[in-house]
Amino acid sequence: MQLPIHLASSGGRSLQEQLFDQFVAQLAEGLLRPGMRMPATRQLAIDLGVSRNTVVLTYERLVAEGFIEMRPPLGAFVTARGVPGIAIAPPPARDEAVAAPPVAPRAALRFRGRMHALRSAYADEVELDFWVGRPDPRLFPVHAWRKLVETSLAQMQHGDGSYGEPAGLRKLRAAVAGHVGAARGIVCSADDVIVTNGIQEGINIVARLLLVPGDAVGMECPGYAGAANVFASHGARLVPLEVDDEGAQPADLPSGCSAVYLTPAHQYPSGAALSAQRRRAWLRWAREHGGFLVEDDYDSDFYFDSAPMPALKAEDRDDSVIYLGTFSKSLAAGMRLGYLIAPRALRDAAVTIKGLLTNGSPWLLQASLAAFIDSGEFAHHLRRLRKHYAARRDALASALARHFGGAPPRGMHAGMHLVWQAPAALPDAAAIEPLARAAGVGVYSLRNGNAWLHGPPERWARALLLGYAALDEHEIASAIGRLAAALQSGRA
Repeated sequence: MQLPIHLASSGGRSLQEQLFDQFVAQLAEGLLRPGMRMPATRQLAIDLGVSRNTVVLTYERLVAEGFIEMRPPLGAFVTARGVPGIAIAPPPARDEAVAAPPVAPRAALRFRGRMHALRSAYADEVELDFWVGRPDPRLFPVHAWRKLVETSLAQMQHGDGSYGEPAGLRKLRAAVAGHVGAARGIVCSADDVIVTNGIQEGINIVARLLLVPGDAVGMECPGYAGAANVFASHGARLVPLEVDDEGAQPADLPSGCSAVYLTPAHQYPSGAALSAQRRRAWLRWAREHGGFLVEDDYDSDFYFDSAPMPALKAEDRDDSVIYLGTFSKSLAAGMRLGYLIAPRALRDAAVTIKGLLTNGSPWLLQASLAAFIDSGEFAHHLRRLRKHYAARRDALASALARHFGGAPPRGMHAGMHLVWQAPAALPDAAAIEPLARAAGVGVYSLRNGNAWLHGPPERWARALLLGYAALDEHEIASAIGRLAAALQSGRA
């Protein structure tokens, strides 16, 4: 460890005294913390250009006065009890020109973004949590992944250690192109794919590509708050598009929008699938108005009762759909790997933006994921997840029907969550949340489940989001039983 220590050869004070005082000052300021290992005397002497004897004598004085302790053969450490009370001389006054307040006022902060929730606000309070979009870590393919990481590490030693292509590792981009071709009907090549740090970075790339302050963006309402907040942070004007059982309604969109954000396969948060008629209408809007459709395909890997509809991008004949996909739902959100398939007119600019943002994504994760897809392990993993998640969806729907009756939940055909409309005999969603939390169960109103709402929320006041992927069937049955008991107690 190198320390920011500077010794003066002139000034009347010995090097040993200067070194001691600087160590004491760093200890007092908390820069050297209790238990921290001190630099080796030989290396510190080389770094400072002084004799080792100067450093050894300084360390001996620090030991004698209780600041550090020796632990042979490991070396010197700051004392675990901290720094004894000492009086530290104030630092030299800064140059007056630097310390003076600025003559001109500072520029106003222009960023107006909001942050969406990355995890449940109740995660530390509840035992059984229906937080949305959360894969089950118990189902992660640990053994297969470990082998692929080890193989990739061995290959890494033969590389040149430089940055890769900003668009991502070509092998992974080719693997993604093959996957979306087979699974989502999208005809593309590795050149069309940009690896991102999850869909959220893809949305940021889109915003930088298309928007200037004042531009109008069509947003599903209710919709995904993470997208709405990004667009708003770029100064966009959000135009709400009412969502019904067929998805977002094109008739709601005024002219002048530069882009429309859609979640066609499993609308977030309502769970609706965009109907064939609506899909054609949106593609016609893009063609006639020269706008772009931003397709967020966040959980389309999980269709349960029928073959999935192809992606909206698969039906795009005018290159007007920007497609966003992710591995956060199928593997782990913390891996931060997703992808963007850009229209050819936007591709070079999108790659440039990706490079400006991050210089690319982590090589080791990309290489391991490429091998995971190419080996067929990813397809096997998805089949396994679909089986588990379908069983969990069925368990949740059955438990809700058993305890509460009422209409079936929305969004049952796909994804990792469903929307339950609380029966009229129960309180609304905002009242159910704390009752459930007191029983150790996390359930979420739309507003607390990362949904963007605009205007009167009465229609969705009784809607609760229940993410079932991270809970097994026994946990789901227990959670809904607790919820029913809590609501019964609340009514009593």
